[in-house]
Amino acid sequence: MSARPIVQRVLLTNDDGIDAPGLAVLEAVAAELAEEVWVIAPEHDQSGTSHSISLHSPLRVSRQGERRFGVQGTPGDCVVMAARHLMKDAPPALVLSGINRGANLGVETMFSGTVGAAMTGLLLGLPSIALSQAFTDRENVRWDTARTLAPGVIRQLLDISHDAPTCLNVNFPDCDASAAGPLTPTNQGVGLVEGIDVLSETDPRGLPYHWLRFQRGPRANAPDSETAVVASGRVSVTPLHFDRTDDRTFATLTAALEHRS
Repeated sequence: MSARPIVQRVLLTNDDGIDAPGLAVLEAVAAELAEEVWVIAPEHDQSGTSHSISLHSPLRVSRQGERRFGVQGTPGDCVVMAARHLMKDAPPALVLSGINRGANLGVETMFSGTVGAAMTGLLLGLPSIALSQAFTDRENVRWDTARTLAPGVIRQLLDISHDAPTCLNVNFPDCDASAAGPLTPTNQGVGLVEGIDVLSETDPRGLPYHWLRFQRGPRANAPDSETAVVASGRVSVTPLHFDRTDDRTFATLTAALEHRS
C-alpha cells in the first residue's frame, strides 16, 4: 500500500528546463506526496540565473498539459507566476525545485537557479525545498538515488515544525541509494568553486564570442559543511535565508567607525 499524501497542493519548478530528466524524477516523487501536482518551469535551461526575475521583458506562458506550464523566463519568474497568477486562488502548500543535474554546494548556491526558485518561494511565504543530485559522470547521473531517497527525505523535513516558512537546500550523494548515509543537517561552507573563467572563441563569421565557466577544485570545507557531508555519501540539508551580513566584518566596521566618531 502506498504512503498517504502529506500536502494538498505542490508546485514543481527547476532551472534545467521543463523537459529535463531531473524534473521528471521530481514529478514521480511529488505524485507520492501531494494530492495535486503543478509543474510551472522554464521552457529552456536557466542554470546560473540565481534569484533573478524578469523586470524588463514580458513573460509568455504556454500550457503543456493539465496543471503543467512552460514559462519563457527564470525559475524565480516561474514561482511568482505560479503563486501570484496561475495558482493564486489556491496557492501551493509547498515548492519543490529540481531535481538539479549536479550538486549545489557552498558558494555555488548563490548562483543556482534551482536554489533561487526555492528562495523566491520563501520570499512569497511558501515553504520551499531545493533538491540536487551530485554526479561524477554527467552522462550517467544517479537519478535512481534521488528518486528512491527524495520521498522519505521530504517527509522527514515536512514533519519538523518551523516557526516560519523555510528554504532548505538538499543534496543527494553520488552513490547508490542503498549505500547512502542518513539525512544530515549541514552548513553551507565554501563549496568547490574557486572562481569564474572567460573562454573566448571566434564564430564562423570572424566575430568574437565568450563563454563563462566555473572553475572548481578542492577547497577547505568543515566536516559539517554540505560539501564534506555529500562527499562522505550522506544526504545534506542546509537551511538558507536572505540575510548575508558578514558578522565579523560588521564588528570590524563598527569598532573602526566608532573609534573615529
